[in-house]
Amino acid sequence: MSRSGGSPGSSSENKTTARTPKYERILLKLSGEALSGDGRAGLDAAVLRLVAQEVKDVTAHGVQVAIVMGGGNLVRGADMSARLGIDEVTAHHMGMLATVINALALQDIMEKEGLVTRVQTAIEMHQIAEPFIRRRAIRHLEKGRTVIFAGGTGSPYFTTDTAAALRAIEIEADALLMAKRGVGGVYDKDPNVHSDAVMFRQLGYMEVLNRDLKVMDATAVALCKDNNMDIVVFDVAQPGNVTRAVLGEEVGTLVTQGGRGR
Repeated sequence: MSRSGGSPGSSSENKTTARTPKYERILLKLSGEALSGDGRAGLDAAVLRLVAQEVKDVTAHGVQVAIVMGGGNLVRGADMSARLGIDEVTAHHMGMLATVINALALQDIMEKEGLVTRVQTAIEMHQIAEPFIRRRAIRHLEKGRTVIFAGGTGSPYFTTDTAAALRAIEIEADALLMAKRGVGGVYDKDPNVHSDAVMFRQLGYMEVLNRDLKVMDATAVALCKDNNMDIVVFDVAQPGNVTRAVLGEEVGTLVTQGGRGR
């Protein structure tokens, strides 16, 4: 898909490589777990810097980047409700606020790397972020700004995976990149438990759904299937993986309409 606009460093004389990216506009989903690094909670400064540098490298290829933030490193709504007895809708709202905290932290680090960013939230909070407005988000991307989406979908019971699929479709992204921590792709079983787990290189949407493979929740997969949205699942902790995915190199697991298994 040919697009107008691009990042400030996207002219031909400034591109870091002559290779043509496979995807011109991507939605990068960052889980809260990925942002916590080796810890179980909180934010890891090294991970934030790595993500910022990865996005900077990708935009140097003229690729437009949007990001959806998870919040599980700070608050998990369902867990909070079960553990503290908080009303589940209230707990989900707390989880949405956690994604805003993550978004503001990433925005600050990215701007220190020289990137121009905008944070848009599904729950309005004008003092710190723009509300999500589809046309405005697309215009930011066309101007070379990185847009960070926070607040999930704005509704309880929907995961940030679903928010990522929804935003990817809304901004007409070419692919949804699922950034995991310490997991190279999609496996036939949990690699942290089973030493003989095998990673898939390519999969079809229906195989993911029928086998209940843990790529993202079923609603998000179904949205991608219905809109023919490529999904790339990869380990964000490996430097250069985002660029490799954008260039179409074999990295992690690619989920498409015509996936062919391992």
